[in-house]
Amino acid sequence: MAPATLLGSSGGSGGSGDSGDSGGLVDRFGRRAVDLRVSLTERCNLRCTYCMPAAGLPFAPDDALMTAAEIERLVRLGTARFGVRKVRFTGGEPMLRHDLADVIARCAALPDAPELSLTTNAIGLAHRAGALRDAGLRRVNVSLDTIDPGVFATVTRRPFLDRVIDGLEAAATAGLAIKVNAVLLRGVNDALAPDLMRWCLDHGYELRFIEQMPLDSDHAWDRTSMITAAETRTLIGSSFELLPDEAPRDGAPAERFRVLSRETGAFLGTIGIIASITESFCADCTRTRLTADGHVRSCLFSDDETDVLGPMRSGATDDEVAELWRRAMWAKPRDHGDDSDDLVHPTRGMSAIGG
Repeated sequence: MAPATLLGSSGGSGGSGDSGDSGGLVDRFGRRAVDLRVSLTERCNLRCTYCMPAAGLPFAPDDALMTAAEIERLVRLGTARFGVRKVRFTGGEPMLRHDLADVIARCAALPDAPELSLTTNAIGLAHRAGALRDAGLRRVNVSLDTIDPGVFATVTRRPFLDRVIDGLEAAATAGLAIKVNAVLLRGVNDALAPDLMRWCLDHGYELRFIEQMPLDSDHAWDRTSMITAAETRTLIGSSFELLPDEAPRDGAPAERFRVLSRETGAFLGTIGIIASITESFCADCTRTRLTADGHVRSCLFSDDETDVLGPMRSGATDDEVAELWRRAMWAKPRDHGDDSDDLVHPTRGMSAIGG
């Protein structure tokens, strides 16, 4: 279908007269997306139990994925037309893109260059942290659920904890800001949460505990077995005192806490808790997403996608691509994938959607 035909079908609230402020990605509920997540690949070198089957998944072929130039064009549209201020590159594992430094450098050189960060498992980061920092990267969010080697191998199905730790150390040496993302699994690593938190505080890494979400490819997620944010606060509250951080949340997914020593009362650092399921922050969401194969997703949980890569490759102008993107965001659901109070379990898993 040609881009002109795509744009010619207006009907209902998706029409150009109803698509919100032309200066930004606004939805029907008044939310404005200024935080862009860009998935670079569906592939990963881990097989985390809450994300991907042990045997892996069928991945999109390389020629179906956005090129560095196509990513640059879409990020430019996001920053120049829609006021996007932050871009985080995700996957899969984005370090598996050999042109990652080129992607980052292109986006860092844009006239309205956004703050650039990367979600990664840090395997291989030890050899690339400096080059990525030089290209324009400013922060890494490293997925690390435990510092126990045996438990790490159980969760990820790979014995690579030493590589992750080496990657974190290299990132710190390169001057990158560091956040650590952890998912607690009942009976697996939940009892080790205080140990991970203490280790992150000692190293100056900001830890963020994330509720397990229904984004696994085999749809085995069960709400009753999920460690909730309330349980997480109890788990770590036995070892540390938590005080709500007074800084404005400003649409951020993590609720931040100041951490104090229970023995001395000394300030130890900050942590965050992301309660996507039990304490939804959908009403303040500021995110828009691009999958590795060039589809706009307005919501992590929704199955609604809008292809922008196909029209781009068919000759769509910037105006046409921007209008497709704007309409996709105008139709953003109210909460957790739809406009009801139900939780949608998307067909595509996290590795295909991007974090």
